[in-house]
Amino acid sequence: MGLFTKRKRRPSRRAEAKALKHKAAMEAKLGAKNDRKARRAEARTGRKVAKAQIATLQAEEKAALKVAAKAERELFSAAQIKKYLGVARVLVPVLAPLAYRGATFIRAQIDTRRAQQLGIGIDQLGDFSGHGAKLQARIANTEAALGKIGARNGSDKADAQKFVSSTQDRLGNLTAAVRTAEQMPAPRRRAVHESISNELSGIEADVLARLGVN
Repeated sequence: MGLFTKRKRRPSRRAEAKALKHKAAMEAKLGAKNDRKARRAEARTGRKVAKAQIATLQAEEKAALKVAAKAERELFSAAQIKKYLGVARVLVPVLAPLAYRGATFIRAQIDTRRAQQLGIGIDQLGDFSGHGAKLQARIANTEAALGKIGARNGSDKADAQKFVSSTQDRLGNLTAAVRTAEQMPAPRRRAVHESISNELSGIEADVLARLGVN
């Protein structure tokens, strides 16, 4: 039988090989094209996912800002005020005595310093107020010193009594002047106070001389 079998001709085998090679090239080209499409599709999907994530983050941030703004607006809402009042009712009985003692201590320190500046006892501080408080205190101290001069006994007692009486009149006039100056405008009041202080300094010097103080 081999004698009657027809052998393929060489040109036919070459054509088949060329066809197979062409087919392989087309398949490779098609595969590469499909790969590129797949990569492009994957890239598009990645971009879409990233975009969706960014949008989600932006939405969450916006929502968080809204919540914060709402919380700020509701800081003094009726519910919050009620809550604060409840806390205050608990804390006030505890803190109030401490605050009162602190305020009392500070006030006492201020009063002591002011009394020292005026040269009077702290119990006398309520008697002197206003812009002329210091002058009032000086007048009061001078009047107290006059009392010591008038209580003295001696050969010059009559002269001392006369000095005390005349000085008390002058101090009375100065007291009235201090009170009147309280209603004056600041520049004029300062001028009047300076005049009163100068006259009072002379009286104080005379009183100290009577007491034997140089």
